[in-house]
Amino acid sequence: MDWLYIVKWPIEFVLVNFHSLFTFLGLGANDGFTWVLAVVGLVVVVRAALIPLFVKQIISQRNMMVVQPELQKLQKKYKGKNDPESRQAFAKEQMELYKKYKTNPLSSCLPLLVQMPVFFSLYSVLNSAQHNEAGVGWLTKALATSFGNSSVFGAPLKATFINSDGIEVKIVAALMIILMTASQFITQRQIMAKNQNPAVMNSQYMQTQKIMLYIFPIIFAISGVAFPLGVMTYWLVSNFWTMGQQFIVIRNMPTPGSKAHDEREARLAKRGKSSGILLASGEPELVEEPKTTQRAQPVSKSRAKKQTK
Repeated sequence: MDWLYIVKWPIEFVLVNFHSLFTFLGLGANDGFTWVLAVVGLVVVVRAALIPLFVKQIISQRNMMVVQPELQKLQKKYKGKNDPESRQAFAKEQMELYKKYKTNPLSSCLPLLVQMPVFFSLYSVLNSAQHNEAGVGWLTKALATSFGNSSVFGAPLKATFINSDGIEVKIVAALMIILMTASQFITQRQIMAKNQNPAVMNSQYMQTQKIMLYIFPIIFAISGVAFPLGVMTYWLVSNFWTMGQQFIVIRNMPTPGSKAHDEREARLAKRGKSSGILLASGEPELVEEPKTTQRAQPVSKSRAKKQTK
């Protein structure tokens, strides 16, 4: 049995049913735009299912910012100590800090890692379509052939940049690769520019983030030339989803001390409101409202005499 069966079956189910929906609405069954819309529907379903994981990722990233000053102190404490006992003690104390603040350095990669089986499954589905082979369930041979042979602007969805001589494929694939790379860079740059605390910009974690800012777009650009246009469609739409989702999160749940946090506080101040800070536990800190004191009413002399009797 195909090891991706457990992923490919639901992917085919969602893809085929969205294709049927758009066909029912009057779009051509073999039209490339119909299949592109079906892939967009697949993105919506997958990314909506990943929202709880994304929220945990955001909380973990924020807590990673909070823990950076303590990590820097820990690194200074063990600086220059390379003996096994010191390295073991450093690793233990570092893990205790991560546990205390409920964070993980790899948390930012989780949504991408979870989606990798979807990428591989789509690639497998299109590879089958190239050879007119049926999928594992809902994607029949006829539908697989329709998906692979359907085209957008003259470029078949099963075609790749490196395996096609058609100028239409080259242009569409190159444009999609550029958009994929740019959207990935903008999303990561948005985090670096607006959602980071300046106090921890020189930390090891932030240095890693700066490297990832350039590494991931390069990886996408290189690998994109080998992926079919149908898979790149999913990848591109997913990147746009991430960019929009990240914008909403940065605007409404910024890292304390960041530029985005200051901007949010300014917006709330204009409306006469205040906000709490998200704690390491992921729970919002409740901000106590100012207590209103009732002004004491003056008591007349006649009433005062009655009360003393």
